Amino acid sequence: MKASIKWTDGRQFVAESGSGHSVVIDGPPEHGGRNTGPRPMEMMLMGMGACTAFDVLQILEKSRAPVSDCVASLEAERADETPSVFTKIHVHFTVSGTGLKEAHVKRAVELSAEKYCSASIMLARGGVEVSHSYTIVED
Repeated sequence: MKASIKWTDGRQFVAESGSGHSVVIDGPPEHGGRNTGPRPMEMMLMGMGACTAFDVLQILEKSRAPVSDCVASLEAERADETPSVFTKIHVHFTVSGTGLKEAHVKRAVELSAEKYCSASIMLARGGVEVSHSYTIVED
């Protein structure tokens, strides 16, 4: 896996993935940015959320669960001192569908957290307290 990060000006960068996709990353004006994109740590949090949501959806689809929507909402806390690393991350899944079984959703969330989500497992092994919850919405 590869990526490149190109400085444009101020505290704005264009990040390009090895697969050829780009995203603007920027800082707040008080740190020389123009607020034209997410902050680097926000990108990390969003990446973790996408990683675990990808897993949950894939696991549910393999069990033929009738999923119509899946949203992962994340809240993170960071250390007050430098480096301001993540100390806690909570992921809440809202999974919608018709006739979803709670056991399937619970198992999908657990499998992602404990076995499949490389991003959240890496952060947890690095000392971040990662927790998960879910809500099932009937269509």
